[in-house]
Amino acid sequence: MAHRRNDMASPGLEDTLSAAATHPRTSLPNVATIVTTVAALYFGREVFLPIAIALLLTFALAPLVAALKKVGIPRIAAVIACVLGAFAALALFSFIVATQVSELAQNIPVYQTNILAKIRSLKETGVGGGIIARLSHVVERVGQEIDRQDASLPAATPEKPPREPVPVEIISRERPLQVLQNIVGPLISPLGSAGLIIVVVIFMLLEREDLRDRFIRLVGYGDLHRTTEALRDAGKRVGRYLLMQLVVNIVYAIPIAIGLWILGIPNALLWGLLALALRFVPYIGPAIGMLLPLFLALAVAPGWSLVLWTAALFVAMELITGNVIEPWLYGSRTGLSPLAIIVAAIFWTWLWGPLGLILSTPLTVCLVVLGRHVPQFEFLDVLFGNEPVLEPHARLYQRLLAGDPEEATDHAEEMLEEKYLVEFYDKVAIPALLLGERDRVRGVMGDLQRRQVAASAMTLVANLDDSAQEEAGEEEEPHVAAEAGDDSDSSGEDQTELPDGTDMSVLCAGGRGELDDATAAMLAQVLEVQGATVSKAGFADLEPPAIRHLELETVDTVVVGFLNRDSVKHARFLVRRLKRAKAALRVGIVFWSETGSEGKETAAKLAQDMNADFVAHGMVDAVLGALSNEPPVALKRIAKRRMRRQRAAPRKVAAAAAAG
Repeated sequence: MAHRRNDMASPGLEDTLSAAATHPRTSLPNVATIVTTVAALYFGREVFLPIAIALLLTFALAPLVAALKKVGIPRIAAVIACVLGAFAALALFSFIVATQVSELAQNIPVYQTNILAKIRSLKETGVGGGIIARLSHVVERVGQEIDRQDASLPAATPEKPPREPVPVEIISRERPLQVLQNIVGPLISPLGSAGLIIVVVIFMLLEREDLRDRFIRLVGYGDLHRTTEALRDAGKRVGRYLLMQLVVNIVYAIPIAIGLWILGIPNALLWGLLALALRFVPYIGPAIGMLLPLFLALAVAPGWSLVLWTAALFVAMELITGNVIEPWLYGSRTGLSPLAIIVAAIFWTWLWGPLGLILSTPLTVCLVVLGRHVPQFEFLDVLFGNEPVLEPHARLYQRLLAGDPEEATDHAEEMLEEKYLVEFYDKVAIPALLLGERDRVRGVMGDLQRRQVAASAMTLVANLDDSAQEEAGEEEEPHVAAEAGDDSDSSGEDQTELPDGTDMSVLCAGGRGELDDATAAMLAQVLEVQGATVSKAGFADLEPPAIRHLELETVDTVVVGFLNRDSVKHARFLVRRLKRAKAALRVGIVFWSETGSEGKETAAKLAQDMNADFVAHGMVDAVLGALSNEPPVALKRIAKRRMRRQRAAPRKVAAAAAAG
């Protein structure tokens, strides 16, 4: 029989459970604050947009400046070199794109013949006319019906035949200064914004430490550690995202440009550069970058093969980039959920236009980092972060409360890929039922809802039978107990070997309600994994009239579980009843808790007071007590009976003396 061990090196679950008890409720900002902030960003976009771009460029260029400083280049020279190099690359990119677009515009009339030929072929497809022909026929019928209705209207006064319009040509004589103004005017705004951004980036890089100190003094002087972590996290996360995204986009764009050139698509360099830029836009950017070359492939060649090859090139590169290159370089280290990326793209596009769409992901990353480290903005991390916002046991209880054991089973099976069944029940399932018991005690859970939660928990246990059988069928693994200072256990806690339960019979029962019955079913399943012969009983089977009908002849140990810690008197009563039913019976009591341990001395003292063989507070101790080979504790005599015998003894002596 395979022995099972409880791998106690699971700090993640324990940390989340301990954090759940002390974690305050997330406070949301009021509507006025949200409206004021959004309005300020919208109406002040002429000011905030250049600052946002400068801030993100500062995050991206800061590692390069630091690298040049390590080489020995002075700070001012390193900053100017990085900034000028970055903006020179952007200017070169813009010049190439503008040149390619101008060339493409001149060649568009050449492709008109191929486009008309494909439209004719689409009309000729299908039975009785193609889709386009049918749509055209419908439009014509609608137009005829509108003309017919106009003709049926009452005739108006006869009008004179319309005259032919006389063409009028307006010739305006502009001064040279006005011509120069019309040419230079549209360029002043973008050039001015670019110059402003360059200046702001240079000063941010030069005064980076001073700006950091001022930010700390303004918002986080009371908690320097947290503020420093926030700044470090924001700089590292955003800078790495921008740099790695640039590398990924370059790796994606070069094969696209080469492939389009080989296929014969005109202006392949333009489409490669647009693919590089548009891939900064999440989700929809690659699709937009693919549609334009597809349309051009449709216009260039008379057939359809070029369109299919172009689509195959983009799809293949997207699959390789998304599944191989991105996980290899940075994975999903932005810290944003997929839905948050889409919502952020919509919001920033509405707020700041196309530039807001490109900046949506890094800006939202900054907000999530702020919410992760500053309590006042914690709602941003909850809304947009990719970390689970509910602890595993709270998530499981929510699913049980909603009557959805199937989804609860899915989450449990995901956890069981890395953890044992005993650990899942001890750290997740039992704490979830403890939440239900607290709701029952507070009076917020009715009888019907309590039975529903218990039924869902029982369904969950039944659904995990396959996982339990897989654990029971696994080969025995060698176990090395982790000692103090042993590197094999990073948590520093001991690993407990669970005993073999072969040839042992255990009865698991609930103490006082349906939820207790569910915990008994969980314990029974763990004992079955250990090889024990297990039977189950409900809390109703332990009522005084029914307890004598329990089949205890072949049972070695009875384990009764309570979610309510105030059930000590009832537990003491059950211990005496069960031991009276069978003197050689071992009886254990489990008072379930989130931590699973309350101290061995306290448990031993409570067991002695209750006349129980053992008292446990977690799944591991319950299994150890149920499968123990220790002899049963003898039932103590009640003090009242001893007092009656002591009082009766003098009476018997007096009666004997009188008789003598």
